Amino acid sequence: MPAQENSVEKIVLTRLMRLNARIYGVVTGLVAGLTLFIATNWLVLQGGPVVGPHLGLLNQFFIGYRVTFAGSFVGLAYGLVTGFIVGYSVARIYNWLVELRDKRHTARRG
Repeated sequence: MPAQENSVEKIVLTRLMRLNARIYGVVTGLVAGLTLFIATNWLVLQGGPVVGPHLGLLNQFFIGYRVTFAGSFVGLAYGLVTGFIVGYSVARIYNWLVELRDKRHTARRG
């Protein structure tokens, strides 16, 4: 019976340690997109002679992005896509490392 409990325990721990890559990507994308959207609109609402020169440098990477109200929607889209790619990649690499660790521990015990 202890061997069966150990295998169930191992399965539960392995499943808990893994991340759902799609969900992680969506959440990271939403956070990045909304952050860029809010930051852009915050600067637009503050106004002034020069609005957000530092944030405007994102135009070098995100074609079409400007520190304007319309540009905030472009930034939202870019943030969603970029955040999803980064979050998905991080989760996949993390899951790969968990699998690698699990295989090493299994080989040592086996």
